[in-house]
Amino acid sequence: MEYGAIDLHTRRSQIRIVTADGTVVLDRRIDTRRSEFCRLFESRARMRILLESSTESEWVADCLEQVGHEVIVADPSYAAMYGSRSRRVKTDRRDVAALADACRRGVYRVAQRVSREAQRRRQQWRMRAHVIRMRTQTINALRAILRQAGVRLPSGMACTVSARVARLEREPELQPAIRPLVDTLAALAPIIARAETWVRDTAAHDAVAQRLMTVPGVGAVVALSYQAALDTPTRFGGHAGRASAYLGLVPGEHSSGERQRKGSITKAGPKIPRSLLVQAAWTLWRHGGRAPQLHRWVEQLAARRGRRIAVTALARRLSRILYALWRDQTVFDPLGLAA
Repeated sequence: MEYGAIDLHTRRSQIRIVTADGTVVLDRRIDTRRSEFCRLFESRARMRILLESSTESEWVADCLEQVGHEVIVADPSYAAMYGSRSRRVKTDRRDVAALADACRRGVYRVAQRVSREAQRRRQQWRMRAHVIRMRTQTINALRAILRQAGVRLPSGMACTVSARVARLEREPELQPAIRPLVDTLAALAPIIARAETWVRDTAAHDAVAQRLMTVPGVGAVVALSYQAALDTPTRFGGHAGRASAYLGLVPGEHSSGERQRKGSITKAGPKIPRSLLVQAAWTLWRHGGRAPQLHRWVEQLAARRGRRIAVTALARRLSRILYALWRDQTVFDPLGLAA
């Protein structure tokens, strides 16, 4: 049996194929394109191919699986996988040689591969976050230009900015600077509206999202982004704490001997669901009537540690609650929580 390894890069990737005894069959550099991978691997007998988890790894793995090979997407942080690589000299050929040896010997740690549905949802979230960020930046630029001219834009919802600008009394000289920004907001409005419609429709027909939305403060946006980030509850072996750690909501720690020091949260993992959980925590704190025990708990913590730490801790607890609901296929019970 042959064993393959790919050192993936955006433009060109290094390929290496070896036999069971380590003899090199092929060592070549190709363009990182679907057609190139198919042309190289479709005529070869079924083999195990190892590649590191990266931005390109999923579509490359899918391409290779379609032509009949077993593909292992490995965790690049697993140091033992690079046991034969020199630390002093790093090249693509040395990297792919280490990967090929790891593939042949089975020394790797398999990375989580995201399902197609989760990939599609993540793409939707990136698009939504991008256009909303564009709208926010445009509104900020518009406010700054008006303030420089001594004009204040009244507060209101983002969707009414154009109407509020139209009612302002301003100098005609401002029009050339303001008009492109107003036109940008008008162009973004239907895109954002379609994104919000997708959120509502998807959540309405998703049983998991409906269960997660029984938690106070958690709406369709939080529920769907949480699902897209974690992909499946089995990923963390049933441990809610691991899900919180993946989202970067656990404290960093530097402990040695008798000394224990915990700092701010790690902020590892995806940023969007983490920030949305923090927003949900603020909402639950302000409107905690549906979860009195959680509300009492965060109030007591805030009295001891301050509001920001309390809200972050509540976001971490929310992440654990959402995971438990998803794992156990149940709904939120405010009376079932320990204070």
